[in-house]
Formats: sequence, C-alpha cells, structure tokens
Amino acid sequence: MDLLQIIVLAIVQGLTEFLPVSSSAHLILFPHLAGWEDQGLAFDVAVHLGTLFAVVWYFRQEVFGMTRDWFASLAKRERVGDSRLAWAVILGTIPAGIAGLLFKGFIEEQMRSPLVIAWATIGFGLLLWWSDVVSRKTPQPRDEHSLSWKDILLIGCAQALALIPGTSRSGVTMTAGLLLGLSRSGAARFSFLLSIPIIVLASALSMLDLAEGGVAVDWTAMGLGVVLSAVSAYLCIHFFLKLLERVGMLPFVIYRLILGVVLLVLFSGA
Repeated sequence: MDLLQIIVLAIVQGLTEFLPVSSSAHLILFPHLAGWEDQGLAFDVAVHLGTLFAVVWYFRQEVFGMTRDWFASLAKRERVGDSRLAWAVILGTIPAGIAGLLFKGFIEEQMRSPLVIAWATIGFGLLLWWSDVVSRKTPQPRDEHSLSWKDILLIGCAQALALIPGTSRSGVTMTAGLLLGLSRSGAARFSFLLSIPIIVLASALSMLDLAEGGVAVDWTAMGLGVVLSAVSAYLCIHFFLKLLERVGMLPFVIYRLILGVVLLVLFSGA
C-alpha cells in the first residue's frame, strides 16, 4: 500500500464506522475509483482497532462506570449504578455474535458482491429515513437508560442484520432505537456503546485468521492506519452527537441513496 491509500482508507473507515452509512460500501468504492488493489485483512484489522480505541476513549467515563458497576453487581447480585446498561450491551451483542458464527462463511462467500452492498445501502437507508420520521412523532423520546430487555434484544437482532454488507451497523441499530422511541442522541449513544464488544470480537476473529494464514504484515501501514482511523473516528463521534438533534438523519439518507446508485452504475455490468 502506498501512503495515499493508507491515509484515505484509514480516514474513510474512521468516519464511516460510526456514521449511519456503510463502511463496506466505501471500502469497495474508493479502491475501485482509485484503481487500488485490495488493502488486505491485516489493514482492515488495524483500522477497526483504531475505531475501537476512539469509541472507548470518547465514552471512557461511561465505559469505566459500566465496567465497575457490572463487577459490583456480580458480587452483590443486584443492580448497581450503570450495571444495567452494561448488561444491556452484553445482551445486545449476543444475536450478532451467534449470527456471525453461524453465517460468517456464507456471507463472505455469497454476499460481498457490490450489487448486494448497493441494494442494502439503499434499502436500509430508506428504513433509516422512515424511522427518523416516526421518531419525530414520539411525544417524549427516551434515552438509552430506559430500554427494556425486549427493546435491547430487538436492537441486538437489528445489529445482526449488519452482517449483510452495505447495511451499516450503526445505521441499523439507530434505526431500531428510533423505532422503539429513543431520541436521536439516545439511539446513537447506545449504538456506539454496542459497537465496542462487536469490534473486539470481529478483530479477534480476524487476527486468528491472520495468525493461521501466516500473512506478512506491513507494520508501518498498520500503525498509521490505527492512528488515522482512531483520530477520524473520534472526531466523527464528537461532531455527529453535537449535530444529530439539529440535522436529523435525512442528510445521511440522501447520501446513502446517492452512494447506492453510484455503486449500481459502476458494478451493474460486473
């Protein structure tokens, strides 16, 4: 990988991991437009680790409190502080974890085509728009602390759909949160917290694949990818949460529709 490819793909991954757009669509589109070869699994792991560092650091107070209270709740066998939110993140991760183990091979072999990504980008983009319209009619939107166990499981099942390339993990979990009556910022915050165990699990599986395959690693590219994706992801989370209540989801829906159409035009003959 040359320096420009490293910089562009790391920043693109950092931005698109948490915006309600599809990171997989972008990581297909940019190399295609630039004529680059596939960046490889090792670099994908690096930029995902960068986004993990970003979300953990941004929510460091919440993550520390949830972790502390979760262990305290285990010891006392009762709810302690933010332990319920920690259990919510764990429960919400289970459906995607099970689906990933069951369908990982099928998805990688059958569903990573540009056309699948294009239609998923468009279809789930329209669903995001509808959920935003519905949420504006909710008289008293809730925050992430008010989620019932049923709500959490439904959002977790929605997250499992993000295994379909082009869906957008953050987009589909925010969609589910909005439809369940969460505020925009509440849906986004829970989506970001929910990303932490998923990124950890996905990165661990990818690193196992790397170890088994004996793939050569460009450590300079890996290190730069981690740093750039972390910085861009952190800034993305910060400004997205600042602007979300004001701008809503429509700009991202429009962008998804345009992106999906571009992918259809570029790859319809492939």
